Amino acid sequence: MNSAIVITGTDTDIGKTVFAAALCEALGGSYWKPVQAGTQGGTDRETVRRLTGLGEERLPAERYVLSQPLSPHRAAELDGITIDFEALTRLPPSPGPGPLIIEGAGGLMVPLTREHLVIDLIGRWRAPVVLCARTALGTINHSLLSIEALKRRAIPIVGIAFIGDAMADTERTIIDFAGVKRLGRLPRLPSLDPASLKSAFAANFVAADFLASANA
Repeated sequence: MNSAIVITGTDTDIGKTVFAAALCEALGGSYWKPVQAGTQGGTDRETVRRLTGLGEERLPAERYVLSQPLSPHRAAELDGITIDFEALTRLPPSPGPGPLIIEGAGGLMVPLTREHLVIDLIGRWRAPVVLCARTALGTINHSLLSIEALKRRAIPIVGIAFIGDAMADTERTIIDFAGVKRLGRLPRLPSLDPASLKSAFAANFVAADFLASANA
């Protein structure tokens, strides 16, 4: 199986795509979003292209692009599309020098179909996971539940990447209870452009923390 890292989140719209773009650039990786739900305002693949400058060869196409910003199982039904879970378990090759960075849809317990959740797909990939977590109120509960779900399925965890304003005690509490690595925190950026994102990632994360897991 290709070396790969899965980016998931405690919920939707927390900054997974921006983080995935930064990680992809830092590791020389390729980016893949298997299921895109919602196309208004562009796709996550297009956002990563804009933030990294990656060519098409390092941006494998989505398997499913769904029009509505809903849970994939429902968005697919509304579009008259049947999601083939087994097809999603087959990873595309990573044409770049680094790992394939895979961004999941929403959180771990989001249904892909009426029978399968996102976490079921991650379990089939057997790739290590980075959990992106907000630093806002409510994140302790969401983060610990997500980590517990991954551990119950014996899915390898790279660590937690926090996104947002500094909340030192909240971050420390999550790490202490979860027993996983704090990878860093991506702060809010006043200007979201390739140079600013690259600089912020380099200042707050260590690339080697991710590479060791991808190549394990």
